[in-house]
Amino acid sequence: MDQLLGFVVAHPWLVGAFLLLLILFVRNELSRGGRTVNAQELVNMVNREGAVVVDVRDSTDFRSGHVVGAVNIPHASIAERLSELQRYRDKPVVVMCKMGQHAGSAGVHLRKAGFSNVTKLRGGISEWRGQNLPLVKG
Repeated sequence: MDQLLGFVVAHPWLVGAFLLLLILFVRNELSRGGRTVNAQELVNMVNREGAVVVDVRDSTDFRSGHVVGAVNIPHASIAERLSELQRYRDKPVVVMCKMGQHAGSAGVHLRKAGFSNVTKLRGGISEWRGQNLPLVKG
């Protein structure tokens, strides 16, 4: 610990540059995925604004339980199947996955395709299940 403090004191410019780059990296990663909503905000968006839920899990996970009215487009094929979502271009779109890891990159694809109101579900379907919210099977 003494060596770390000694290094920080001896090299303030290096440490400052490292911290700045670290902050910029974290900010970039957080903004890349877009705005996040929690499960209750998702329910409100669907009920009040007619939001569309895009579930990017694979089809077997989707059939095991999904949000009512969700559209399933697996993450691996989101770029090829964007045409299926064109009719929802003017609606809010909420992207969800298993734990919130793939929703960000799917949201980037949607924004590049011209979707302006794209958000992602924080924690994915795991968070949804954790709050005991309803799922549809099949």
